[in-house]
Amino acid sequence: MRIIRLTLPLSDEDIASLKAGDKVLLSGTLYTVRDMAHRRLAEFLQDKRSLPFDLKDAAILYAGPSPAKPGQLCGAIGPTTSERMDRYTPALLAAGVKVLIGKGMRSSEVIHALKTHKAVYLVAVGGAAALLSQTVLSCETCCWEDLGPEAVYRLEVKDFPCYVSIV
Repeated sequence: MRIIRLTLPLSDEDIASLKAGDKVLLSGTLYTVRDMAHRRLAEFLQDKRSLPFDLKDAAILYAGPSPAKPGQLCGAIGPTTSERMDRYTPALLAAGVKVLIGKGMRSSEVIHALKTHKAVYLVAVGGAAALLSQTVLSCETCCWEDLGPEAVYRLEVKDFPCYVSIV
């Protein structure tokens, strides 16, 4: 298995070099986007409203950090099931998202959209939320604080571990 260190945002060349099964250590900016935030992003795109963050070349992690304990940057940050986001994913990929990180299977429509838009689906290991949070250098609410734990957070990470699933 290859282990590859990459800095976000990923270029088309970075993505083209990846193979299923590669271990990737990501550094850079990730946005956490769960179910309710996906619905809101889809509504903004459909209504052609300005988005609160740029989707072009963005990396989305299907997760919501738990509250941080004193002295921590963020709480546990484990991936959630990706399939729940499938109905929104093709539109996000068309809007420029390049990296999706979660766990589990993807629909044939999402697989097609990933290939069409030259994007990549990475899996993060479920059950390792405390370990994953140790890669976080900063964590701040990006938008939609009214969604509580499903608000969008901007994370700066160093060597966030995941595996290439679909490219």
